[in-house]
Amino acid sequence: MPTSGKTEATLAENLGAGKILSMPPALLLLAGIVTVVGAIVLLRLNAFLALVLAAIVVSLLTPGDPAVKITRVAEGFGRTAGSIGIVIALAAIIGEAMTRSGAADRIVAGFVSLLGEKRGATALGATGFVLSIPVFFDTVFYLLVPLARSMRARTGRDYIVYLMAIAGGAAATHTLVPPTPGPLAVAAALGVDLGTMVLGGFAVALPGAVAALAFARWTGRRLTIEPPDGLEGVPPAMSQGAGAHPSLLAAALPIILPVLLISSNTLAVSLAGVEGDPSIWTRFKPYGAVIGNANFALLLASAVAITVFARQRRASRDEVGRLTETSLAGAGMIILITAAGGAFGASLQAAQIGPAIQAMVPGAGQGFAVLPLAFGVSSLIKIAQGSSTVAMITTAGMLAAMLPDTLPFHRLYVATAIGSGSLVGTWMNDSGFWVFSKMGGVPELTTLRTWTPVAAVVGVTAMLTTLLLARLLPLT
Repeated sequence: MPTSGKTEATLAENLGAGKILSMPPALLLLAGIVTVVGAIVLLRLNAFLALVLAAIVVSLLTPGDPAVKITRVAEGFGRTAGSIGIVIALAAIIGEAMTRSGAADRIVAGFVSLLGEKRGATALGATGFVLSIPVFFDTVFYLLVPLARSMRARTGRDYIVYLMAIAGGAAATHTLVPPTPGPLAVAAALGVDLGTMVLGGFAVALPGAVAALAFARWTGRRLTIEPPDGLEGVPPAMSQGAGAHPSLLAAALPIILPVLLISSNTLAVSLAGVEGDPSIWTRFKPYGAVIGNANFALLLASAVAITVFARQRRASRDEVGRLTETSLAGAGMIILITAAGGAFGASLQAAQIGPAIQAMVPGAGQGFAVLPLAFGVSSLIKIAQGSSTVAMITTAGMLAAMLPDTLPFHRLYVATAIGSGSLVGTWMNDSGFWVFSKMGGVPELTTLRTWTPVAAVVGVTAMLTTLLLARLLPLT
């Protein structure tokens, strides 16, 4: 009987420590991914609920004090929301204000004027590339489809080329350049400075967009699509005359200003010497930390965007108030999903998944092997559940839990590999597929022949660029 009493005491101790529910870390990771994908694909749950549920499942199955398991999830959620919530909200205001003020349309007109109608595909692709930095992909495509139809009417050709150019350019920056939620969340999860993510994401996204344009032209020589009449939900092109639009500088300032401010802080931190050094960068560093803070930079940019909107549309205070309320309502769900991804990442880190995977697959989280790993995992999750943002957030949480303190290259390249992978394998479970199909008036099978490969071209090209830059410019 003494043995029985000892066994009962040990069982009670294990229950109190949470050991009775412990699982191998690899199975914890599998349980988390299956929970996310299953909840979204099979149960049709919102991504926020799916990620929170996965975070709780993994945390409860992780050894430790039961009292901290749910608290750990809430703390991970709060840390992520605190780091990116304000930026996402302000970016949503900028995007909405630019759309309503005509600033976005003015940027389109600027590219067309610069490049000419004969290079209409290049102009539309460049516009999508720039606009998708502060404006969500769906909105950019919605805005530019009428212009693609207008160019088709003028040139008599290349409608599918115009659509693919828009999609390729917009998809590149949507997944690689903050302040869109996916790259913003990945940068926060991996500890990548935001200015570095902006500049590095831009450098990786540009070759992807160029490759997409070349692929679009190649496809256009083999496939012809006529724009159908009376597309539902597609607004007429905003061509009310030059007076209806702001100047090109005013239109582009909400994009240019935060990029310059955030990048200036990154440069100051990189180039400044030790304290007391007389160099200009060392003296500028304290000021750069303020004006280059992402929250402050986006706040200034949103003020500029709202001012342009108010002046161009002669908007009343009530109209400005409604614009900000509409923007923030849309941003709220994005913030919740992104913060839930942070909670999931915190649970994975507590589960010690990184050391376990490295023990199972030597080198999986070290050296250059981590880049194809990040790309592949992001692609698989994207194919399974459809959302690039969810794929990026989930993969970043997993990778953050297993990356060593030192790599032969900057963590920026892990972030861009994740973003690149989230574009590969897009099909009918992706909202972008249906945006392209329904707004563009493209049949579903043709969308599989155009949208799916052009997104993959962007992703694969961006990944190859990531590998090349990691070798030639490791930034360590």
